[in-house]
Amino acid sequence: MRSTLSIIPAFGLAIVLFACGPSNPGGNNEDCPDKDLTQDVMNCGACGNVCGIGELCVRGDCSGTCDPGDSLECYDGNPVTEDVGPCRGGTRNCLPSGQWSGCLGQILPSQEVCGNGIDENCTGVADENTDADMDGFTTCDGDCCDSVECAQPGLVNPGAFDAAGNTVDDDCDGMVDNTQTVCDMGLVSGSTNAVDYAKAMDICQTATEVSRRWGVIDGRFSMTNGMGTPAVPSHAIRTIFGSGLMPQAGMGFTLLSSGNAASPGQTNPVHVDFTTSAQHGLSSPFPADWLAAQSPPGQLPNAMGCPPIMGGTAAEDPVMLTLRIRAPSNAKSFSFSSNFYSAEYPEWVCSEYNDFFVVLLDSAWAGQPANPTDKNLAFYRNPAGNIYPVGVNLAHGNTGLFTQCVNGRTGCLGTSGMISTCTSTSHLTGTGFDRSSPGSCDSNSLSGGGTGWLQTSGNVVGGEIITLRIALWDTSDQRLDSLVVLDNFQWSVDVSDPGTVIGKYNRVDPAAVEAALIH
Repeated sequence: MRSTLSIIPAFGLAIVLFACGPSNPGGNNEDCPDKDLTQDVMNCGACGNVCGIGELCVRGDCSGTCDPGDSLECYDGNPVTEDVGPCRGGTRNCLPSGQWSGCLGQILPSQEVCGNGIDENCTGVADENTDADMDGFTTCDGDCCDSVECAQPGLVNPGAFDAAGNTVDDDCDGMVDNTQTVCDMGLVSGSTNAVDYAKAMDICQTATEVSRRWGVIDGRFSMTNGMGTPAVPSHAIRTIFGSGLMPQAGMGFTLLSSGNAASPGQTNPVHVDFTTSAQHGLSSPFPADWLAAQSPPGQLPNAMGCPPIMGGTAAEDPVMLTLRIRAPSNAKSFSFSSNFYSAEYPEWVCSEYNDFFVVLLDSAWAGQPANPTDKNLAFYRNPAGNIYPVGVNLAHGNTGLFTQCVNGRTGCLGTSGMISTCTSTSHLTGTGFDRSSPGSCDSNSLSGGGTGWLQTSGNVVGGEIITLRIALWDTSDQRLDSLVVLDNFQWSVDVSDPGTVIGKYNRVDPAAVEAALIH
């Protein structure tokens, strides 16, 4: 095998983010025995000596320029695959500009095509049907990186999702960084197909029970005990809510409501005032496993300092979206955005009437950070360690997560308090929650308020089938409706800190929040 020049491929040049010190062609690689100090831009002439932007490692020396007419033999693949099967090195020429060209004429490993007698992945065996990386996918299953074809073969296979920005074809579809984000065009607002609502949240791929590819296996709507059918107007797919709330990803988002999932002027379903309420006349038991995991068992949780929930025997006007999803093989967590609104604000903040929004995750994840023991990811933990379920009571105690509202008195019919973390009412405009309601705690009060975009996340085991139950309901009565908008579902190769935090599109000043918490 001839000498090669290995670089990080990026338009033929080594693109790194660090400057390098003097190279040491005579250095040894005792501390990095698997590195070639003569060619490796990350270990050029010495272990850990990184070449600068635009530089190559040429015979153990970092070099950003060359003399026109010079040439070098090169190979951008794993060195052990060069001259194996069809894989061959190429030539890098010095351009008239004094810069090195890309590696011209090289043939790199590609996905094995079984049955043609060719060793496309350059392992030394043609048509091998192996699972060398033990990721559950063989080369004939379409695993484009089973051993030496890429840096982390165990994370690359047809069951993975294509993680954006890593320049790797994670899912072996032949394209790099092509994560699908738009799959909700043309969805019918009043659809009764739960999988359509997953697409509106940007979960774009479907799967089957026996397939090892990731995606939504099935979905359904029910009431909060998993039985029955919720009111048809309680869910909708929208491209806009009010006059200003737009999707964070794709072309639409999912709405769930204890009333009608519509702002004024929208149809299928039509808008019904959230204060006078739709009152669908439905009720069901709470999610049994979630309720049993509370402390004490069977008692509805509430924010710190707020009174016990009144008459909490059943969920009123409930709606629950249940999705069974196979997680990608390389995923460790997921996140999505939610925007919670309630007509309970501001009068009934921190009262015995607290509408609930829960996100219950069933997963085999047993690592750290742990998912919540009650399975509910829709919670916020403040700096003092106090737990607040996502709902109108986030407005109590200046948590900073209730931002789309009018500052002033809260809880004038509940537990009296003040809020100073409202930053805007733009997400309320045109929704029906922006209706003027003078005398409701303050002369400038509106008929509702909201959190703005929040981000909810949880941890998963790669390749497992998770169940996600997203539910909303009125508590104690069927008046003063609440609503939640769901969008921008994403997988991640990193572990998350499960729970709900303020979203990146809806920031508040951390110093102001901290000061509010202190006072």
